[in-house]
Amino acid sequence: MNRFVSVGECMVELSPAGQDLWRSGIAGDTLNTAWYARALLPDDWAVSYVTRLGRDAFSDQAMDFMAANGIDTQFITRHPTRSIGLYAISLRNGERSFAYWRDTSAARTLAEAEAKEALLRAIGGAGHVHVSGITLAVLPPEGRDLLLGALAERRRRNLPSSLDPNFRVQLWPSPDAARSVLTAAARVCDIVLPSFDDEAALFGDADPAQTARRYAGCGAATVVDGGTMQTIDDLPQVVPLDTTGAGDSFNAGLLAARLLGADIGQAVRSAHALACRVIRHRGALIAMCDI
Repeated sequence: MNRFVSVGECMVELSPAGQDLWRSGIAGDTLNTAWYARALLPDDWAVSYVTRLGRDAFSDQAMDFMAANGIDTQFITRHPTRSIGLYAISLRNGERSFAYWRDTSAARTLAEAEAKEALLRAIGGAGHVHVSGITLAVLPPEGRDLLLGALAERRRRNLPSSLDPNFRVQLWPSPDAARSVLTAAARVCDIVLPSFDDEAALFGDADPAQTARRYAGCGAATVVDGGTMQTIDDLPQVVPLDTTGAGDSFNAGLLAARLLGADIGQAVRSAHALACRVIRHRGALIAMCDI
């Protein structure tokens, strides 16, 4: 059961590399978390990524990239006509914004008939499963229901799962739909890792304490800092070069530390230290040897 499974959509990433120059890579929120989890967890933990890719050269590149870096790809299925999505990063004073080309992404068919067996096998046999709001947003309603049902079964078996709500307004048909699905996901995941800015925008939360109480009310045992309210306000701050991947790496740092037995305070500090290193580099992923 020592298998960390991350489910979602990976994409080709274009990041600025100078005037009129772009650097390409492979990234995506749940893949980023898998990447950092692979770097942090010992060899007796497998780290698997679950998505759907095409049969084109860019999809092959993504498969090769993951396999070369120790991320298990056995649960990835291939769509005969769709391809991998694409996004480009724009930076302003270190803060990032994105442009996306993903409407025909193969990952949107992740839970369809030809792929759902691999998805369910991965989720059912994992020691820990991680999903995000983007995972849920790119799936059609029946795919979301399949995924949420599998997570609910894990909860009945007392197996841990985590959710990063990661709200992206352009991916949802309406804010009401996002609120409904993310709340349902929080009810079947015992760890929720929200970002307050997203929660304030979507749910109107007045402060992080309200966010924590709301998710705890859904049944989450841990909302970033546990079932009892705990504030850690002495963490160092750094000036970011590129904030892409900050939350994803934080998630991996916290989850890996908890899976290895750290208390919540230690886990938060480890996660924060990793995110601080990540935002001093361009793009979502830093080399595993630098982690």
